[in-house]
Amino acid sequence: STTIPLLLLHLQDIMIKFCVVVVLVASGVLGNNDPRDRGATILRNVRVENDGNGKHSVNLETDNGINFNVAGEQGNMVGSYNYIMAGGSIAKLEFVANEHGYQPQSSILPVAPAFPHPIPQFVLDQIAFAEQQRQQQPRSN
Repeated sequence: STTIPLLLLHLQDIMIKFCVVVVLVASGVLGNNDPRDRGATILRNVRVENDGNGKHSVNLETDNGINFNVAGEQGNMVGSYNYIMAGGSIAKLEFVANEHGYQPQSSILPVAPAFPHPIPQFVLDQIAFAEQQRQQQPRSN
């Protein structure tokens, strides 16, 4: 009858080892050789804080494929950055930031799906009719 407690101890030992392996794998200790995860060395870091006319720029490059460039003045900046993605392809993004806001352009940005179907005319007519009724209602202060 001592076999059951020994079996339970053996199962407990297996579970502890399993949990240790899971924790090691989850923490990235085993098999994580992605060069993007190591610390990057800066190859170029050129900065102009203010050239006297309010313009400034940053030009940064690292040995793991990151490039970042931005130039302009407060409220009117242009720039770009790129980095190496997980599959090895290069992600590139260009942007303008001005009085019209931040305007990024890149093939890596998500695109909203097209509307699934044209809006039927009866729906457009109903929307127009509802707007007419809303405008005809007396307004309360």
